[in-house]
Amino acid sequence: MIAGASISYWIAFHVLVAVLLVVDLAFLHRGKHSTRLRNAWAWTIFLATLACGFALFLSKTQGREPGLEFFSGYLIEGSLSVDNLFVFLLMFRSLRLDAEEQRRVLLWGVLGAIVMRAAFIAVGVSLLNRFAWVEYIFGAFLLVAAIRLLRHKSGDESTPGMMSWLQRCCLRGMEDRGEHGVRLAMPGLLFVILAVEATDLIFALDSIPAVLAISRDPFIVYTSNIFAILGLRSLYFVLAGLLDKLRLLHYGLAVILAFVALKMLLVHWIEVPVTVSLAVILTTLAIFAAASKLIPEKKAS
Repeated sequence: MIAGASISYWIAFHVLVAVLLVVDLAFLHRGKHSTRLRNAWAWTIFLATLACGFALFLSKTQGREPGLEFFSGYLIEGSLSVDNLFVFLLMFRSLRLDAEEQRRVLLWGVLGAIVMRAAFIAVGVSLLNRFAWVEYIFGAFLLVAAIRLLRHKSGDESTPGMMSWLQRCCLRGMEDRGEHGVRLAMPGLLFVILAVEATDLIFALDSIPAVLAISRDPFIVYTSNIFAILGLRSLYFVLAGLLDKLRLLHYGLAVILAFVALKMLLVHWIEVPVTVSLAVILTTLAIFAAASKLIPEKKAS
C-alpha cells in the first residue's frame, strides 16, 4: 500500500488519465462550432459517468465509505470548478482569445493543475496526520473562503492583486496582431497560461482543504480532484454560455464551504456521516441552481 492504495491502483489510474488526456487532445474540439459543442457535451457527460463508475468500483473493492467519499469529493471539486471557470471566462473575454487559443491555454492549465494538486494533497495530508491543530487552520481558512464568496457580486469582473498584474502583462504581450487578427506575440499566451495557473492555485487553497474535510485518504482525495480537473476543458465550453445564468451558484458554493469548514472545526465533538455530507452538497447545488433560474435578476436602477 502506498498513500492509501496499492501501486497497481496508482499506475492504472495514471494510465487512465494519460489515455483521457490524449483522447481530449487528439480527437475532441475539432470541426465546426456546433460539432465542437456537441463533442464538449458528450465528453463532459462521459467523464461524469466515468467518475460515477469509479466511485462504484471503489465501493466494490474498498467498501461503501470510500466510494461515497470519492463521489462527495468529486462533487465539491467539480462545483468549485464552476466558479473557477467563471474567472477563466472573464479573463478570456477581456483578452479576446479565440476558441483555439482558449483550448491551448486550458490544456496547459489542466496539466499544471494535476501537478499542483498532487503536491497540495501530499502536503495537506501529511500536515493533518502529523499536526492535529492544522485541522482548525484549514477549517478557519474555509470559513474565510465562504465569506469571500458570499460578498462576491455576480458579474464582478475585477481581478485583484497578482491576477490584475498578470492580466496587464497578457494584454501587453498580445498587442501585436497580423492583418487578419493572428496573434504575433507568443509571450502573451505564456502570460495567460501563468494567469490560469495562478487562478487555479488560488482556488486549490479552497478546494483541497474542502475535500480533506470529507476524506483523509490520499488516493481518494487525489483521484476525485483529478477526475474533476480532467473535465475542466470540456466543461468550460459547455458552460461558457450558461455561466451568466448560474448567477446565484456562488452562494451555494459558500454554503458548501461553510458546511465543510464547520465539519472540520467540530470533528472532535460532532461526527458527520459521509452520506449526510453528500446529501447536503447535492441539495445545496440543486437549490441554488434552481434559484438562479427561478428568481428574476434585479435591474440596476
